[in-house]
Amino acid sequence: MKLFHPDRARVSREILATVRLALPLMLAQLAAIGSNVIDAVLAGHVSAHVLGAVAVGASIWSLAIVSGIGMMMSVPPFISQLDGAGRRHEVGEVFHQAIWLALGMGVLLWFAVRHAEPLIKMIGVSPSLYIDVGEFLRAISWGAPALTCYFALRGLSEGLSMTRPSMYFSFGGLFVLVPLGYIFMFGKLGLPPQGARGCGIATATVLWLEMLAFGVYVMCHRNYHGLGLFTRFERPNRQRIGALVHIGLPMAITLLAEAGLFVAAALLIGTMGEDMVASHQVALNVASLFFMIPLGLAMAITVRVGNAVGRGDAAGVRYAGFCGIGLTLLTQFVSAGFMLGMPHVIASLYTHDKTVVALAAQLLVLAGFFQFSDGIQVASNGALRGLKDTRVPMAITLFAYWLVGMPIGWWLAFHAKLGARGIWMGLIAGLSMAALLLFVRFWRSSHRRPFGTFGPVAPASADVTMPS
Repeated sequence: MKLFHPDRARVSREILATVRLALPLMLAQLAAIGSNVIDAVLAGHVSAHVLGAVAVGASIWSLAIVSGIGMMMSVPPFISQLDGAGRRHEVGEVFHQAIWLALGMGVLLWFAVRHAEPLIKMIGVSPSLYIDVGEFLRAISWGAPALTCYFALRGLSEGLSMTRPSMYFSFGGLFVLVPLGYIFMFGKLGLPPQGARGCGIATATVLWLEMLAFGVYVMCHRNYHGLGLFTRFERPNRQRIGALVHIGLPMAITLLAEAGLFVAAALLIGTMGEDMVASHQVALNVASLFFMIPLGLAMAITVRVGNAVGRGDAAGVRYAGFCGIGLTLLTQFVSAGFMLGMPHVIASLYTHDKTVVALAAQLLVLAGFFQFSDGIQVASNGALRGLKDTRVPMAITLFAYWLVGMPIGWWLAFHAKLGARGIWMGLIAGLSMAALLLFVRFWRSSHRRPFGTFGPVAPASADVTMPS
């Protein structure tokens, strides 16, 4: 295995380029978290019953979100490779097929969310919440096609290294959600109070507004001119859509595997009593907020690696990947420092219950330890996406999360009697295994090919640059 001897000047340029791309993406992801907070706050002020219905409905809706986002995450690597190869005239062809895929995926998610009753019963939701959870899901399901088309537009823009629009429209949606949620949930402007259903209506409306606004922006802004996005629109092409699905489906499964791991952890901890549940929720909320930083960096790493692939620059692939992973580790030192250094202070921001604060502080310390493995795994996965390498990473994450992390967590929680701490130790084991295997995968993929064999990029209809 060859050693990577970096040039300091090039490292500095790469880090600066990655940070420029990543900062708007981090803020866009924080805005997405903010929308969940707004829904919860408004629902909580209606009633505890509505808050419960929205919380359950949102957890089911989140599965649809990660499925849609995972599938549409196939767009940035295609676009970035074409951009790096200087073949921007082919971007429109990819975008047209991405829109067709987004519409198909959106309709599929719309149907699935509207028929989620078996899942509601399987997770043991209180019968008193069934009706309102169903109303919430049927209302929010109308936003599914807008969600997938919005992420097709985001994929286009981010693949072209233009990430600020993602931030603009994410925060725009956040500001619109507050008044709309208030109007529909509480019944203002002559409308009847609609509680959980109103929350779903407001969120679906905001998704459509975000998508339409992004579409108008792309149509009108000069940065997108000359790409052939709207001069003509191609019919669905099975081969080209298949190439997008070939990359996107493993990513959707990967995201579902990770989301499912945390859902399963929450369900197991739910059997341990209210204090354990509350402490887990506090620690998970903190970890989720800090996770937006490496997630934004991972999205930027995908674009930088994809650009290098398009140029046929094997050294550039290594610089983009390893500089991004190193930068991610630096940010994780900061987040780990907060969690390890002041866990009681952070927990006390959420609750004044001393028991919950003490338990949450224990979990935050564990969360501090997995910041490093979490950062490496998400950054390495982002680098591999830039190579359009998604099938092996999918197998790695399934193995690490469900054959390593979950069994270890379950054994430590119930056999070693460590409770919630055991579950979180299992999360550390799973994330660490994923980090190790994904990093090694990228290291080997980026070193085993001589300069130039990553490119040039094949036609848009082909599935290219896929490591074996």
